[in-house]
Amino acid sequence: MKKSIFTSLVLAGTLALGVLTGCGADGAAQSAGQSADQEADATAATATADAGDKKITVGATPVPHAEILDNIVKEVLAEDGWELETVVFSDYVLPNTSLEQGELDANYFQTLGYMNQQNTDAGLHLKAVAGVHIEPMGIYSQKYKSLSELPDGASIGIPNDPDNGERGIDLLVQKGLLVSKGGFGTDANYTEDSLTNDKEANPHGYVITPLEAASLPLSLPDLDAATINGNYALEAGLPAEYPALDIESFDDETTIKRTNFLVVKEGNENSEKIQALIKALTSDKVKEYIDSTYKGAVIPSFVDPQ
Repeated sequence: MKKSIFTSLVLAGTLALGVLTGCGADGAAQSAGQSADQEADATAATATADAGDKKITVGATPVPHAEILDNIVKEVLAEDGWELETVVFSDYVLPNTSLEQGELDANYFQTLGYMNQQNTDAGLHLKAVAGVHIEPMGIYSQKYKSLSELPDGASIGIPNDPDNGERGIDLLVQKGLLVSKGGFGTDANYTEDSLTNDKEANPHGYVITPLEAASLPLSLPDLDAATINGNYALEAGLPAEYPALDIESFDDETTIKRTNFLVVKEGNENSEKIQALIKALTSDKVKEYIDSTYKGAVIPSFVDPQ
C-alpha cells in the first residue's frame, strides 16, 4: 500500500512536471513568435515610413537661392513625387550647423571655400555634391546701353574693399576698358587715383571711383558705370531694369571658386532624396529659369565639386 501510494505520487509529480515544462516551452515559443512578429512588424513599419518620406528639407539664403528652390525646383521635384520644404536663413552660420545636426537634408548657399573653412574651423562634416550657379560681378550703367558707348573720362565705380576692388579692376581689364591693372594690387602706393592717371594702363582716362560695394547700386545714377557684385545687383533689382553691359568670364579655376554648391552632411551623398534633389537642381528647367530671371546677375554652373 505504501509502495503504491509512493508510486502514484511519483507519477503524479512527473506528469505535473511534464505539464509545467510543456507549458513553459509553449510559452517561450509563443513569446519568441510574438517577438519575431513584432520585429517584423517594426521593420515593415520603418520600411513603409521610409518609402513614404517624400519631403526634402533644404536650407537657403533668400536671393537667389530660396527663389530658385521655391519658384522652379519645387515644381521639378513634384513631377517625380517629391515635396520640397525651403527653410530660409538670413546668415551663413545656421544653415551649416542645422545641416550638421540633421535638421536639414541639404543646404544651398555657399562656395567650396566657405564650406571647407567651416568644416575646419567649426568641426563640421559637410560635403558639396553639385554646383548650381555663379553670381558674377557685372558692369552696370543707367546711362549707357553698351560698353562701347562709354566716353573717355567716364566715371567707373568699383568696390572699395581689397578683394572685390581688384576683382572689379580685373573685370575692366577682361572687357577691354583697361589695358592692364598697372600696379594695382601689387604696389601699395598705386591707388585708384594712380590708375586713373596711368595713360598706359588706362588710355581712355576713366575715373576709377572706389565706393562701398553695397552702396554702388544706389550710387549708379551719379556714375557712368560701376562694377557691382551679383548679390547687390539682384537686391537692387538692376538686372530687370538695367541689365549688365557685360559680366565676368571664368576659366576652370575661377568657375569652381565662384560656384555656389548644394551641400549635404557626409554619408548622405547617395541617398534617394539627395539624388532626386541633384537631378532637379541641375535640370534644363532650372537653367532656363536662371537665364531668363536673372539676366546675367546669376548664371548656371552645373559643375562637379573638386
